[in-house]
Amino acid sequence: MVVDMELQEAKDYVLQLMKDKDKIESDLEDLKEILDANHVSMDDTLVDSEGYPRNDIDVYQVRHARHRIICLRNDHRALMEKIEEGLHRVHALAGNQVENSSATNSTQDSVQLEPFLRVNLVSPDSPAEITGIQVDDLILEFGSIDCRNFKSLKDIGTLVQNSRYKPINVKIKRGSNIIALTLIPRPWVGNGLLGCNVIPIETVER
Repeated sequence: MVVDMELQEAKDYVLQLMKDKDKIESDLEDLKEILDANHVSMDDTLVDSEGYPRNDIDVYQVRHARHRIICLRNDHRALMEKIEEGLHRVHALAGNQVENSSATNSTQDSVQLEPFLRVNLVSPDSPAEITGIQVDDLILEFGSIDCRNFKSLKDIGTLVQNSRYKPINVKIKRGSNIIALTLIPRPWVGNGLLGCNVIPIETVER
């Protein structure tokens, strides 16, 4: 299907952007170490009280490092915007994929799979929120985990840790609708890699 190909291409594009982001962040760490080695920050003066270059630091090295840090920070900001746009495209295509699937398949899925987790917290601007996950969503599938093989939340945590920057297919039940989403665990400004919390559903709740 065309949608499948577009979705895979969109995922690959985002994953490449995230690799580029990791490279920039690694380079920034290396440059920060240069400043730390010279005991200066981005704002400390590089001349002495008489206006001459300080002789206690490598002025050329520090200037070069500062310039590279400024450039890389700008590149990082632009990359983050592209990643955000790319993730929205992935989720939009994944939504189209659900709409294009037949009602028969949805009915079969809902019969075969029972929800085993309930979302009870979604943090603003988190990977989970950007994906489209909402509080009270019932999870039918989380990657390779479903009601048939789920044992504990530790299983979910292990899968998330092993899937950093990799797409996880999540199938949720929201009201009477079955929705397929693509979640990409990644570091963000908050805690964890998802920014949401789930709790196991007891059999009596199902």
